[in-house]
Amino acid sequence: MATSYRNVSNVVVKLAPKNVKSASYLLVNAHFDSEVHSPAAADDGVMVVIMLETLRVIAKSEKPLMHPIVFLFNGAEESNLLASHGFITQHPWAQYCKAVINLDSAGSGGREILFQSGPNHPWLMKYYKQSVPRPYATTIAEELFQNNFIPSDTDFRIFRDYGELPGLDMAHSLNGYVYHTKFDTFANLERHTCQTTGDNVLALTWALANAPELKNPGDLAKGHTVFYDYLGWFMIFYTEDTGVILNITFSVCAIIAILVAVFLMSRSDDADPTKGVFLRFLTILVVQIITIAAAVGLAILIAVTIDGIGASECWYSESWLIFGIYFCPVFFIMCLLPAIYIRWTKEGTNMLHDDSIACFMHSHCLILVCLCLVMTGLGVRSAFFPMIGIFFYIISVVLNIINNLWGKSYLYLPIHLICQLLPFWFYTYQTFVFLTTFIPMQGRSGTTSKPEFMIAGICAIMSIHFGGFILPILHKFRKSKTCISLFGALFLIFIMIACLPVGFPYKKDVAVQRVYVLHTARIFYDERGFVYKNESGFYVQPVDKRINTLKKIVFQNAEPKSKIAEYCETELFCGLPLYNSRWMDWKNSSSWVLAPSPYLPISTELKLTSKVYITGTRVPYGFSLKSADRVVIYVDPYPNTKVIDWTFDKTPLKNNFSTPYFVYHLYSMDNRPLDFWIELDRGTPDYEGAALRLGIGAHFMYHNAYYTEEFKEFLKLFPEWSYPIDWFASYESRVF
Repeated sequence: MATSYRNVSNVVVKLAPKNVKSASYLLVNAHFDSEVHSPAAADDGVMVVIMLETLRVIAKSEKPLMHPIVFLFNGAEESNLLASHGFITQHPWAQYCKAVINLDSAGSGGREILFQSGPNHPWLMKYYKQSVPRPYATTIAEELFQNNFIPSDTDFRIFRDYGELPGLDMAHSLNGYVYHTKFDTFANLERHTCQTTGDNVLALTWALANAPELKNPGDLAKGHTVFYDYLGWFMIFYTEDTGVILNITFSVCAIIAILVAVFLMSRSDDADPTKGVFLRFLTILVVQIITIAAAVGLAILIAVTIDGIGASECWYSESWLIFGIYFCPVFFIMCLLPAIYIRWTKEGTNMLHDDSIACFMHSHCLILVCLCLVMTGLGVRSAFFPMIGIFFYIISVVLNIINNLWGKSYLYLPIHLICQLLPFWFYTYQTFVFLTTFIPMQGRSGTTSKPEFMIAGICAIMSIHFGGFILPILHKFRKSKTCISLFGALFLIFIMIACLPVGFPYKKDVAVQRVYVLHTARIFYDERGFVYKNESGFYVQPVDKRINTLKKIVFQNAEPKSKIAEYCETELFCGLPLYNSRWMDWKNSSSWVLAPSPYLPISTELKLTSKVYITGTRVPYGFSLKSADRVVIYVDPYPNTKVIDWTFDKTPLKNNFSTPYFVYHLYSMDNRPLDFWIELDRGTPDYEGAALRLGIGAHFMYHNAYYTEEFKEFLKLFPEWSYPIDWFASYESRVF
C-alpha cells in the first residue's frame, strides 16, 4: 500500500531553556485525532492530556534541562500514520530529534505497557529502568508486535523507518473492548490512569532529556535488549548477547544439577543400580515429552472443534470460561499420563515414589532447557521466558541436593514450593497480562483470523511454564485421582456452560461485535467509457471470526455469496470501496444488500489530463482527481503492461508488490483536485488498446447529516450487542 496526503495538521511545541544550545532534541508524540464516531478518551486523549501536563510541569520547573524537548501532537494517526510522517520528513525541527517517546493506546487506560524499545539502543532501557516508578514492559510484546500478532500500528514505526530515531513505544491495553468505539469515553477510563501513566512519562521525559547519550545516539547502537518487569515492581533488562550467555549458562547448569540429582537417587538404601535409575529417568523423560505434546495437542483439538462448529470466541465477553475450556484439559493431561505411568510401573522398581515425582519435574526442566536453547539459537529474545523457570528450578534442585546430603529429605517439598513461588507469580502475572490484552483484540483481528488457536496457544504455553513444576506434586496426595479427575470434570462443565446463552460472545455496551457498514454507490465503465454496471447498496464488512451472527437478523435481503464471488473475479477488489489494506484480506466475507443510492455531497471526477509517449513503450498518464477527503485508488495495469513509476511512494514498485496496487490519499481543509501521474511500460511499441484500470473509492466518514432514511432504517436492524461503524462511500471504476 502507498499513501499520499495534503495539509494534515500537527501541533508542535519546543521546550528549551534560553541558555541551552544543544542540537539534540527529545521527541514526545501522541495523536489528537480519533477513529470515526469515537470520543477517543483513551485513544489517544488521555496521552494528549498527559503530554500537556508534562509540558506544564517541566516548563515551570527550575530543574536543569540538558536537551530541548519537542512535543508533537499529531493530527492524522488514525489515517495511516500520515501526520507523523509529515513531521519527521518535512518539519525543520525533525532533523534535530534524536530519540522518541511514543504514547498510544489499544484499550481504555490502565498501566501503559512498553512494547517496543530501540531498536539497537540498550541505553534507553537503562533510563527507563532508573526513572520509571511503575514499570510495565516485556520483550515478548515487542516480538509479537513486530511479527504482526497484534492488529495495530503506531507512529513509532514512522519515526523509526523515516527518521531513523530510536525510542520507546508505550500504550494502554486494558479493556480493549472499547477501543475505537463510541464507548471510549472518560467514564470508561480506568481509574488512576492519568496519575500512574503521568508519573511514568514525566520521570522518563526528564531522564531522557538530561541523558548525555542523546547527543550522539548513533554511536551507541549496540544490539537489541531483553527486558521485562516483575509484577510491576521492578525492571530487569540486559543486552541480547548477555541474554544468550545467561540462557546457555543456566541451561547447562540445569542439566548438570539434574544429572547429579538423579545419580544421588541411586545412592540411597535399597535403590536400583545407577544404570537402572538412569534408564527409568530416560523413560520418564519420554513420558513427559509425550505428556506435553498430548496436552498441547488436546488444546489445539479443542480449538479446532470449537472453530469447526462455528462457536469461536465463546469466551470473548466471559473470559473466565477460558479456565475450564483450555486450562483444565491441559492440566488434566499433564497430570493423567504421569499418574498412569507411576501406577503401572511402581511394582517393577525400587525407586521411591517421591523420586519418581522428582524425575518428572527434572524431565520437565530438560524440556524447558531444549525450548530455551532452540529459541536462543533462532535469535528469539523471548527465550528469557523459559529461562526464568529453569533458573529457579536449578535453585530448588541444588538446595535439595544439599538437603539430602544432610539427611533431611522431608524438607524436599517445602524447599521446592518456596523456590516455585516467584516464577509461579511471574508466569501467572504474564498469563493475566496476555489474556486481558489479546482477548479483546480478537474482536477486531479480521475474518480470516484464528482466535481459538491464539487463546489455546497462550493457555497451553503458560500452563506448561507455571504448571510443569507444580502439578506433579498432586501425585503425593492420597486423593490424587480425585484432584486429577476434577480438572476433567471442570472441562466438561465449562463446555456445557459455553453452550448456554452465557457462551454468546457479545454483550451490549460491554463487548460488542464490530462491523463496518458503508452505504455505497458504485459505477463501472468499460474501455469505451460506457457504463456497464451501476448499482448501490449497503456494503457490510465484518471484522472478526463470527461472521454469521448477523445473517438472519440483518442480511435477509443480501446478495448471495455467489454473486459477490462473481464481482471478485471480474472487478478490482470485488468492486468494493475498501478503506485500508487490511480490508483486502476480509473482502471475501463481506455482504452486499441492494438499496437506493446514498446522497453524495461531492461527486468523484477523474480526468485524464495527459498521455505522452516517451518512447515506443513508455507512456506517462496524467490524471486529475476531485473527490472526498479520504479516497483510495486502485491501480491495475493490464497484462503485458507494467507500472514503472508514479507520483506516490515508490516502495510498492521497487519491491515488486503484486497488483492491483492500493493507494490511500487524505487531504484536510484543501479540496483542490489531486494531480498525479502513472508511467506505464506497455510492452508493445505504439500499442493503443486499454492499458490501465483505475478504481476510485471515496469515503465520507463525518457527514452524518447526509444519511438517507433508508440507511438510518438499515442501521436500526443491528442488534444492541453489535456496533456498526458507519459512513457512506462511492466507488468508480474506469479503463484507460
